[in-house]
Parts: sequence; structure tokens; C-alpha cells
Amino acid sequence: MIKHNHLAKFIKNIKLSINRLITKKLNKFHIDSFLKEKFNRFNNLKLPNLTKVKKNYKFNLSILVIFVLFLSYLSFPISYNETELRNKLNNQLSKKFNYSFNLPKDFNYSFLPSPHFIYKNSTISDDQNEISQIGELKIFITFKNLFSIKNFDIRNLVIEKSNFNLNNQTYNFFTKLLDIDLVKSEITIKNSNIFYKNKDDDVLFINKILDMEYFYDDKILQNKFISKNEMFNLPYSIELSKNNLEKKFFSKLSLDFLKINIENEIEFSKETNKGLMRLTLNRDKFRTIYSVSKNDLTFNLSDDVENSKISYEGKIDFKPFYLNLEGDLKKINILHLINSNSLIPQFLKTEIFNNKNLNVNLRLLGDTLKDFNDFTEINLNSKIQEGLIDIDNSKFTWRNNINFSLVDSLIYSKEGELILDSKLNININDINEVYKFLLTPKIYRNKLSNIKANLFYNFDQNTLSLNNILIDSKSNPELNKMLQTLIFKKNKLQNRVYLKSILNKALKFYAG
Repeated sequence: MIKHNHLAKFIKNIKLSINRLITKKLNKFHIDSFLKEKFNRFNNLKLPNLTKVKKNYKFNLSILVIFVLFLSYLSFPISYNETELRNKLNNQLSKKFNYSFNLPKDFNYSFLPSPHFIYKNSTISDDQNEISQIGELKIFITFKNLFSIKNFDIRNLVIEKSNFNLNNQTYNFFTKLLDIDLVKSEITIKNSNIFYKNKDDDVLFINKILDMEYFYDDKILQNKFISKNEMFNLPYSIELSKNNLEKKFFSKLSLDFLKINIENEIEFSKETNKGLMRLTLNRDKFRTIYSVSKNDLTFNLSDDVENSKISYEGKIDFKPFYLNLEGDLKKINILHLINSNSLIPQFLKTEIFNNKNLNVNLRLLGDTLKDFNDFTEINLNSKIQEGLIDIDNSKFTWRNNINFSLVDSLIYSKEGELILDSKLNININDINEVYKFLLTPKIYRNKLSNIKANLFYNFDQNTLSLNNILIDSKSNPELNKMLQTLIFKKNKLQNRVYLKSILNKALKFYAG
């Protein structure tokens, strides 16, 4: 009761002081009736209401005290000894993530959004190699036991602005992280780079990590990671999970800009592991059965239908890297190869294959060309060696009357456009059948058996240039000038009419 009287007296004195001050202001500035009404209500405050004021006062004061104590508790790690803290974190990181962390002496501490330490310029390594130089490492710890440096636990890691150096000994760094206990932990990697190197420490390619996250997926009850990346300026995303009971990896690769999705399932318990990969390209679906060992990868690809019309067989040797691929198709869609907006030309324009350490040999056989049935016996050869791409010894036939072949070829990108530069050799078996198809006037029907020319094709502009033309070893300047630039249309019929017209003009020049 005494405390209550003292509090009431204290509030009454404050009220009188405020009254005097407000009264002076009212007399001086003539405040409007609304403010006067509010002022009068304050004057009518009765002492019985002081009990309610007292309760609110105590409540607010309690909240303030609790808030200050909570902030003090969260801020307590600032007082930790630097050396003891570093040793504690290094040991816990090593046990929890199975890799050695080397933390510097200096650190920053923040309790928002949750308590964590911030280290600049730390490293990750295994027993033999330094794997990563970390620009910024955030180590999040549990809320409990912050008063003791010995009792808190590491919860999550955030790695930013880092460079990962992977080679044939450390290539599985990111997949091994799926083996740790992620039920109560997460790992996030942002704005970092992966440098893949060969045994001579040369960089093969660089992968940019935009956002990578490791976590435990409650739906599938497995560890999982999802990553958004860029390679050769091409964005892609990948998902990976690991089933330790069934000894299988599950992955999904998405190239949205090319409308490609690749889902993969592979065993990892044996020396030679078998896998199944499903590829979706726009609306087309393909299936690949493969086996992989320490030294090589063999595979068989077909379209995912009952009566398969596509079959590829290939082998990749890892040391040194060499890919050999052979395919057999009923019909080859030539537009997938020459249309600048298609998958293969888009890849070639990125210069993704222009790597001196990459060796690839491709051979594609086909009965006919799709939508161009007059062309048969297709034999497309491609070789990538020491950064150079060619299609030497590629051959095809037109109505069994003309044989085409390409030699001394080179495919390259120039100012963002894809170019084919090659020598073209044409052997004519029956020139009369050719004249009949072209409806060439009889006065221009001379005997022809062989044509040679330099060929220059621009995939993006859809133009073809023929120069240094030799017909049965003879040159004709006017003919060379006329065939210097051929511009194709998108319409198949228009191109057919256009080619007949231009070839008849060429035969007229040749006949004189």
C-alpha cells in the first residue's frame, strides 16, 4: 500500500508539471479545440486508474529488461579468446564436414539473423591438397550455451567469393559433402568459382557458382544439393541426391535456354558402375544406358520409343581425354546441324570445344536427310583436336548421280557468327540425269565429270560462297563471280527454284 501511495504521488507531481507547461503553451498559441479536449481528458485522469498504469509500467519494464539481457546473451561470443575460438571451430569443422579448415586470427561476430562468426581469407584442404581459398566464411552456431566457448555447436556454413581448385584427386569434393550429416545443418556457397585442372595443373574450364545449397530433404529422406551455375557464359542448374542404402546417385541437369533436361541414375558401389540417363530435348526424348570405370565410359543412346530410329554408340577415355562416338540413323535432320538457332551451332558459337586438351572423334551415318530425300548415303565425320574443329571426309550422294565430299575444313566463330571454311569435291556419275532434273537447255549440256571449289558457309546469315571453282580442271572468272554469294531462304520450295535457276545460269556461263 505504501508503494502504491508513493507511485501515485509521483505520477500526480508529473501531471501537475505537464499541466503548467501545456497551459502556458495554450495561452500563448491558442491551440484549437481538438487539442484542448485531449488536454482536458488528461486532467480528468483518476487515481483508481493508477493500478492499470502501474501494471503496464511493470510489463514494459520487464520486456525491456528481458530484451537487454537477450541481446547481452547473444553478444557474449565477442568476448571469446581468439586462439581458443579458432581451435574450437577448426576442430568442429573438421569433424563435421570431413575437411580441414584453416581460419585466420581475426574474426567478426554478428547475431543477426542468428549468431555467427565471419572469417576472411580462410582455406579448405584435405590430407594432400588445398581445395579452396575462401573469400568470406560465415559459421553459424546454435543459440544454446553461448556463455561457454566449449559448449556451442556449429550449425550452418555460408561460403562466398571463393575459388575451388579441383583435379583428378579432388574432383569429387562436392559429391563427398553429401555424405555428412545434414539433418540439422546446411551449407551454402555463393558467388564462387570452380577451376577444373588436369594433371599438369592447366585449367580445363571454369564453372561459376551463383548459388549452391546442401540440405536434408524431408520428402525423400536424403541429403541433397541444388546449384545454379554458369559455364562458358551458359547458365544451367543441377540437382543431386545420394541414397546410401541403395548405393545410387540421382541427378538432374537443366539447360533452360536450350530446353534440355537430363535426369540420371547411377550406381556407385562397384568398380564398373552402370547408369541410366534420360534426355529431354524440347519434345524429343532419348535414353542412354552406360557403364563407367576408372579409365573409361561406354554408352548406347537411342530415342525413348518402342521402335527406335536412332542409335549411338560411344566411348570416352579419361587418361588422356578422348571421345569416340558413332551414330546410325534412318534420317538425319540437317536443320539441327546448319540452323544457327539449333543446339549444335549454338554450342559451337560459344567456343566450348576450343580446348587444346579436348580430343573428340564423331561419325554419323544416315540413310537420307529429313525433308531432303534426294540425298542419301550420309557419312558425317567430325573431329575436335587441339582446339580445332573440322568435318573432313564427310560425304553424301545425290540421287546416286553425284558424290559430294569435304576436305581441309575448319569450323570457327568470327564476330559471334559461325563459319564453315572447306574445300568441296564433286564427282558426277551421270551428268544427263542432272541436266534432266535442272531442265537445262540442250545447247548448254556439256560433258562434266568433276567440280572442285572452295566453300565458305555462314550459318547465321544462311549464305554460301563458292570461289576458285575448277570444272574438269578449268577455271571460268565469270562463273566464279556469279557463284560468289548464294543466299538461301527459309522456304524449301523457294530454295529449290533458286538453286535450279542459279545452276542453269552457271552452266550457261561455262558453255560460253
